[in-house]
Parts: sequence; C-alpha cells; structure tokens
Amino acid sequence: MKKKSTPFTIVSTVVLSILTVIFVFPFYWIMTGAFKSQGDAVKIPPQWWPTNPTIEQFQRLLVQNPAARWLLNSVLIALITMLAVCLTSALAGYVLAKKRFYGQKILFTVFIGAMALPKQVILVPLVNMISWMGIHDTMAAVILPLIGWPFGVFLMKQFSENIPTELLESAKIDGCNELRTFSSIAFPIVKPGFAALAIFTFINTWNDYFMQLVMLSSRKNLTIPLGVATMQAELSTNYGLIMAGAALAAIPIVVIFLIFQKYFTQGITMGAVKG
Repeated sequence: MKKKSTPFTIVSTVVLSILTVIFVFPFYWIMTGAFKSQGDAVKIPPQWWPTNPTIEQFQRLLVQNPAARWLLNSVLIALITMLAVCLTSALAGYVLAKKRFYGQKILFTVFIGAMALPKQVILVPLVNMISWMGIHDTMAAVILPLIGWPFGVFLMKQFSENIPTELLESAKIDGCNELRTFSSIAFPIVKPGFAALAIFTFINTWNDYFMQLVMLSSRKNLTIPLGVATMQAELSTNYGLIMAGAALAAIPIVVIFLIFQKYFTQGITMGAVKG
C-alpha cells in the first residue's frame, strides 16, 4: 500500500532538497571549474558548465607544481595513521572494557577528558618534543601525535563492551594467550567498530590542516590540502589552477566516504548499544 504524503513530509522533502543543493553546489563548482581555462573560470556572467573542457589546469598542476608528490604524501600519512590508530585503539579499548586493574576508571576518565582538549593547548610542548626528536618536517612529525586518538579508544571500548565475557573465559581455559584471545575472539566481534574507526581516522587525518601546517615546512613534504593552500597564496588570481588542486584534494575523500558511508552511522550507533 502506497504511503500517503502528509504536508510535513512534503515540506521536509522540499527543505532537505534545497539544503542538499546548497551544500553540494560548492563541490560542483570546484569540479566543473577544474576543467575550465583561466578565461572561462573568471568569466562574467559565469559558465555553469565548461563549454570548452580542458585538462590544461591538471597538467600545469602536476608538471609545474609537485601535486603528485603532495597527493602521495597525503595518502601515506592518512593510511599509516589509520592503521596505527586502529590497532592501538582496538587493543586499548579491549583492555579498558574487559580487563580489571587498578586505576582503570581513572585512566578511562583521562581519555574522555582528552577528547575535549583542543590541539592548540598542547601545541607548544608538542612542537618542542618533535624538535627534540629531530623529526620536524617529516611524515613522522604528523603521524606520531595523531596515533593516541582518545576518540578511537572511546569508540573501541564501547564496541568491546559487547564481547561476551564467557567467550573470553572459555578461550583462557583452552590455553589461549591474550594476543590469541584478542585476534580470534574479540576482533571478529569488534570488526564493525574497527572499520568505522578506520574511515573516521582516514578522513580526520586527511583534513587535519592544522597539524600539517605546524609540522611540515619544505615544499616537497607538503600534503595536498597544504599544497593547495600554498598555491592560493602564490597564485591568488589563477582560479582554474586553484580549483584543479582543490578537486584533486577532494576526490579521494569523497570516494572513500561514498564507499564506506554506512560505517559512519554504525560507528555512532552500534558501539553505543551494549548487547
């Protein structure tokens, strides 16, 4: 039976459609502008669709600017950080959820408090530590401060609460050590949370402009978001080239989001329900 449309449904659909167009339009404008020549990009009235599409801006971006290197840097930083955060958060969340030890609640409270702590508060000691370690202007300078992500520990702890204690005790009786118990019993249960955290971490790291700006300085070591920002300062009038760089920076993250978007809602809802 066809559901009858109510005035509220009609109005909400119209409002959501308008909001969708408003939010999608900047991305549409960047993607179409990337295939326009410099003259077409600044033409008044504007061209809503490139009448003479060209890849000239992408060629200039990749030849005259190290955009390919920037993109590779972004991918490596995001992937390495994602793997490190997921592994450490999964282990820490499992321990905080299923193990009992002195100071457990205090430790978890510290993680919760750290979630509300802005990066700017710890910036000076963090930069001093990175300089002391001699890794400033390297990928490690961006990756290491991001590994201990409090949100990741919190998320994986919530998922680990769903692991039946009886299964862990049975594994212990069967002679499994802690690592074997985690990999064979706990990990398959928290795998949805692990996947959700992987996507959260990848997107958060890719868009972490602030940390990249502080830790990276040489042109060859920049990431694609930082490189595009540098181009905006140097080529403020070349809108076609700037939009090509913005499109190159946006495409990977949009693809990741579209493929794994279901894990975003799972990461928020499933881990919050203890079964």
